[in-house]
Amino acid sequence: MQGVLIDVTRLLHRFMKKRLPTGVDRVSLAYIRHFGPRARAVLRYRGGKFVFRRAESEALFAWLLALGEPGSPLPTIYKGLIAGCLAQRVRGQFLFNTGHSGLESDCYVAMLERQHVRPVFMVHDLIPITHPQYCRAGEQERHANRIRNAVRCASGIVCNSQATLNALTQWCGASGLLLPASTVALLAPELPPGMRGPRPVEGPYFVFLSTIEPRKNHIMLLRLWQCMAAEMGPRVPQLVIIGQRGWDYEEVTSLLEHSAVLRPLVREVSSCGDAELVNYLQHAQALLFPSFAEGFGMPVAEALAHGVPVIASDLPVFREFAHGIPEYVNALDVARWGSLVADYAAESGTLRAAQLARLAGFVAPTWAAHFAQVDGLLDQLAQAHA
Repeated sequence: MQGVLIDVTRLLHRFMKKRLPTGVDRVSLAYIRHFGPRARAVLRYRGGKFVFRRAESEALFAWLLALGEPGSPLPTIYKGLIAGCLAQRVRGQFLFNTGHSGLESDCYVAMLERQHVRPVFMVHDLIPITHPQYCRAGEQERHANRIRNAVRCASGIVCNSQATLNALTQWCGASGLLLPASTVALLAPELPPGMRGPRPVEGPYFVFLSTIEPRKNHIMLLRLWQCMAAEMGPRVPQLVIIGQRGWDYEEVTSLLEHSAVLRPLVREVSSCGDAELVNYLQHAQALLFPSFAEGFGMPVAEALAHGVPVIASDLPVFREFAHGIPEYVNALDVARWGSLVADYAAESGTLRAAQLARLAGFVAPTWAAHFAQVDGLLDQLAQAHA
């Protein structure tokens, strides 16, 4: 196997700030687990790119895989930076960047070209380009720069779904760019198996697992819960929103904090460990996922892998790996969302029982299958370079 480098800059920056891992972070950790035993860590710092020796790489990978615990990685980082100044020797090696990090900068691309590495980028989505209305100001242009730079300098590209590869192929065609060698490698659910603990909420409840941001459509669910409270009275189920606050969330948090109707019905859990999250899911009537756009949608795969029914937006990517198991609904069809929630909350509801029967046939994507695709791409690139 050709030498492998893993850019850990984004992951290290987040964990040193004590941020909980996102879906992108979990993908990056999976790459460390797979390639770590034969890889070296790369850190971008003050305009330079430092390649750690194996000893420092192993120590840093172990700290990252422990989700930033225990202790501080600074001694390892200092040693890695010093050694990284002295010996790069990376010509011809594959460099993985699994989090879009740094790609908005032309300087980053120039640095990769100077060192003659063979970059392999994970493209998670093109949402800021295709759905800019759900993203932060300026993100459309930044992400277009990221994708443009990735396409121009990559030896290979890994997409997390066929839906993402389709969007990338269409954008490259419209932009007059030639797509490099690419593969689709579905992501695997990361939540560990767990036994049911004590019930965290009395009575029936639903879980919405997501960062709070406009694209995820929290507002629709909160408005729905207000309507159900008026119509169903004490029979209304609970809603548990699990996720960190992202951006443009003021309308959501205003309702959560100031609505007298919602306050007793909706629980916001901003910090949640894996075991607690699994317990919330396992007691839930269903996962609700009304997102407007997704590159993959890890919470859907995680819920199904734990035998939890899903009610989700009707997006092609969900049908790609979940097939016909979830209930699919237009993200703006409030009436249909309401009728499904009512059915899934009722003891006599038939739709939930039907989905539980379908769930018996769910086969979750695996990291073994993912990396079989990635390793196949690397073999293809190595043969083309020979």
